[in-house]
Amino acid sequence: MATTVASAQPPMVYTRHRSRQVAVVLLLIVLLIGLFASGMLNLMLLAVNGLASLETDRKIREKFYSHQKSSTNKVAIITVKGAIMDGEGFVKRQIDHAKDDPNLKAVVLRVDSPGGTITGSDAIYHQLRELVEESEIPLVVSMGGLAASGGYYVSMACGDTPEAIFAEPSTWTGSIGVIIPHYNFAGLMKEWGIQEDSVTSGPLKAMGSFAKPMTEEERNIFQGLVDEGFTQFKEAIKYGRPKFQKDPEVLDKLATGQIYTAEQARQNGLIDRIGFLEDAIDRAIELAKLDKDDVKVVKYKKEPSLADILVGVETRSSRFDLATMLEMTSPRAYYLCTWLSPLSSSP
Repeated sequence: MATTVASAQPPMVYTRHRSRQVAVVLLLIVLLIGLFASGMLNLMLLAVNGLASLETDRKIREKFYSHQKSSTNKVAIITVKGAIMDGEGFVKRQIDHAKDDPNLKAVVLRVDSPGGTITGSDAIYHQLRELVEESEIPLVVSMGGLAASGGYYVSMACGDTPEAIFAEPSTWTGSIGVIIPHYNFAGLMKEWGIQEDSVTSGPLKAMGSFAKPMTEEERNIFQGLVDEGFTQFKEAIKYGRPKFQKDPEVLDKLATGQIYTAEQARQNGLIDRIGFLEDAIDRAIELAKLDKDDVKVVKYKKEPSLADILVGVETRSSRFDLATMLEMTSPRAYYLCTWLSPLSSSP
């Protein structure tokens, strides 16, 4: 009897093969969609980063803050916030905008800063002095949570204007002094077997290096730089607090780097009054001889960029790059209320 061979089942094999094809096609579609979405996201991020690089070119816009919106007489709030790394950026753009405003009658300088570099603090201080002298308008200071060291330095741009420096009850201010941060990692490098082997053009070219202890000669040189910057700081204070011109010894006793509370600062003559931003605004209006019912108070803001609109938050370019690392390791003097050098600039 002949053996019967089982017949093949092509319909089932065909169905399985068809299912595999469909799965492969779906997988390819998902991958293509993912690649497309990733590409679009990268393009958007590149666009946002490109737009963020134009931060320094962004214009200043005025936001109504208080009093009469329809008035042409104007009091402007200029803000100094965060660490001061240079005399450029948002602060300078505010000052330049104020200089070009024919309706500006007074300025309120709102300071909330631990200070920063000597050069940056001094540049802002002189730009504010130019604004006041060229426009012949009063400047009143309103200190926020912290107006220390370079933050106090820029506040001296008010000059000899009477009763012009206000600090909130919780403000910390003072910290009058100069610091050049220096860290000695020589011991740690020795443990790790790392040797400092720089090639220099002279024995003092690498002074201040964290790879070796500071010599007495280097320390004396740095101390001379600090002393000169300290003298400059005290001269700025004498401009903003004329009482210390007649009695510099009192200023010397206060300029130890100590932080003062608002009440301590008032008692020592470093500020005039304890009050809030609104109190400083009222004083500016009074000094400008304006009617409270005929003045508009505005606050300067950065004009929103397309990147801000796309992302939904204000973009900030990163400063933590090679240039920042090199800057951090370079000897530099600061009017700064800290024992660490800053990692980022003010906005």
